[in-house]
Amino acid sequence: MEKKYNVGIIGATGMVGQRFATLLENHPWFNVTVLAASSRSAGKTYKEAVEGRWAMTTPIPENMKDMVILDAADIEAVASKADFVFCAVDMKKEDIRALEEAYAKAECPVVSNNSAHRFTPDVPMVIPEINDNHLQIIEAQRKRLGTKKGFIAVKSNCSLQSYVPAVHPLLKYGVTKVLACTYQAISGAGKTFERWPEMVDNVIPYIGGEEEKSEQEPLKIWGTIENGEIVKTNTPSITAQCIRVPVSDGHTAAVFVELENNPGIEQIISDWESYSGKPQKLNLPSAPKQFLHYFRENDRPQIKSERNLENGMAVSVGRLREDTQYTIKFVCMSHNTLRGAAGGAVLLAELLCAEGYITHN
Repeated sequence: MEKKYNVGIIGATGMVGQRFATLLENHPWFNVTVLAASSRSAGKTYKEAVEGRWAMTTPIPENMKDMVILDAADIEAVASKADFVFCAVDMKKEDIRALEEAYAKAECPVVSNNSAHRFTPDVPMVIPEINDNHLQIIEAQRKRLGTKKGFIAVKSNCSLQSYVPAVHPLLKYGVTKVLACTYQAISGAGKTFERWPEMVDNVIPYIGGEEEKSEQEPLKIWGTIENGEIVKTNTPSITAQCIRVPVSDGHTAAVFVELENNPGIEQIISDWESYSGKPQKLNLPSAPKQFLHYFRENDRPQIKSERNLENGMAVSVGRLREDTQYTIKFVCMSHNTLRGAAGGAVLLAELLCAEGYITHN
């Protein structure tokens, strides 16, 4: 990479925005040149804006702590300082859609962590190792927006990234049904135990909107491009239960899968361990060397030992066995704010740059 891309973080003061900041501090391709947030934070330095609510285990990046926060609504000012922006704002969905589209129309590509545009038909929702081919829809989106460079690309919900990567290599065996029960960390709600003491020694069996996302988003990820839109697939049928558990980081999923053809336990494990995608082929900076790791121990994967595997970008799988109701069952785990949120978006941005969708100003 001869020249680094100038990058902005919109929503820099929130938990995912903070995670973006730490991931980009020493990134080999990306240089953070602008931070933006709500009008409440605008005009403050980054250090002042996050004082008392810095949620990362590492300190505020030295090269960002004295940056003055811009108002995210001042699109021209933010866009003029960046080749593209990451977006992780906490706003109403209709406001997020309007904001992200305004940046795109200002010829500033948006790589979004938000859910607002996940079901916009010409916006690609990408897990880079699974459906990189959906980036082709950007051409149709640019025609709709009337842009040459600007577009929006999104990453999927964090909960399904704990199990969809393990289901994906099995599609060739005819996956007809999936039951997924996810056990989700409190950082997925933007919380720490200090800020959410009710979660200590507690389980909450409801996360608003999460089950619908876990059941519907994979169908778009596995969908096809038709007439300038991404059309969802009809199969497999997916049902999910999403539960909040007293864990800081890391989402676990108990998964049950019905297959038309059962290749056997050892073949499935081999399929997982040998699977790779475009990020591995391109050797992108944030890509795990091995996407899926299988653990043969009965008590693995575990949050504490596996969530940071390959810098938190790998997906861990274990306990594969035959089931009495479905064909097979297994357990998966991924880091929800790395692979599932900011890290997944950074990897998506790397893919967009490598494939020529994002260019230097």
